[in-house]
Amino acid sequence: MSTEDKAQATDAVKLTAKDFASDQDVRWCPGCGDYSILAQVQRTLPSLGIKRENIVWVAGIGCSSRFPYYMSTYGFHGIHGRALAIASGLKSAHPDLSVWVATGDGDCLSIGGNHFLHAMRRNIDVNVVMFNNQIYGLTKGQYSPTSEYGKKTRSTPFGAIDHPVNPILMAIGAESTFVARTMDRDPKHMQEMISRAAAHKGVAFLDVLQNCNIFNDGAFEQFTDKKQRPETTVYLEHGKPLVFGKDDSKGIKLDGLTPRIVDLGEHSKDDLLVHNEKDPNLAAVLGRMVEQPGLPMPFGVFLAIDRKTYDGEMRDQIELVTEKKGQGDLKALFNQGRTWVIDEQGNPENN
Repeated sequence: MSTEDKAQATDAVKLTAKDFASDQDVRWCPGCGDYSILAQVQRTLPSLGIKRENIVWVAGIGCSSRFPYYMSTYGFHGIHGRALAIASGLKSAHPDLSVWVATGDGDCLSIGGNHFLHAMRRNIDVNVVMFNNQIYGLTKGQYSPTSEYGKKTRSTPFGAIDHPVNPILMAIGAESTFVARTMDRDPKHMQEMISRAAAHKGVAFLDVLQNCNIFNDGAFEQFTDKKQRPETTVYLEHGKPLVFGKDDSKGIKLDGLTPRIVDLGEHSKDDLLVHNEKDPNLAAVLGRMVEQPGLPMPFGVFLAIDRKTYDGEMRDQIELVTEKKGQGDLKALFNQGRTWVIDEQGNPENN
């Protein structure tokens, strides 16, 4: 949340989830994980204390990109992959706004991949909520950048041969200042992650594992199923050891830079890896855990660090130059040097 947003929060009228729900019929497939994301956003935004007219949702193309229609805020439905470019310009031009991006794994990481990288490195003060279902849902089930190797879809009938993108590592590698992961089946955790993203000054990337029950049903079942979840997930909390499993019977210990599972019946919690969300190197180690068989998938905030924002630096630079040189004169700029005017007959008249 920017300084301006926090100032507005003081005077904001108390809102509820219903205040953020638009009058549009929600047109997602019954059972889609998108409903949970929408519900948690609408439940969380009132707690931020920001006026609805100061919030904007920007989207590209995809099932996720219908999101602005369902929010009673300002919204912009852009073109495929360009949501972050639009959001970056909007935040730079109107720093008082709280700018959010709703995007999918295809929209964000495929055609929008270049915009994603540059928004992350520039640290523009926008919040990016990526609906990650590991498939192209709107266009009927083609494989996406996050689809697993060997994935059989309509566009890869013999199995995908692409190495999938790891969104967490991609965001960390592009030097995002806030990186987190949550899931559609854990509402309270998602609300917490949305709040954390909103409070962060700078770009905030939230990877939301979301089920597409039509074209990729059960992709994350091992993590979302309540019976399996204790053994397959580990929740990251700053300053706390990584403990998981039924009855918190297991932990994660570092062997050099390699995470290992240990039995807490044989090891002390003092031996475990303690999470530090201020350490980019540790964030990268945790981000790679999903690629190592047998290890639980981490959920929570991987990284949250402070760095000057692009939009803030831009405003400071404009103020500094204006102070030194005064307000610019656009007409004088256009008419400096050799210029001429075309008369009614189409002939140039030298000035």
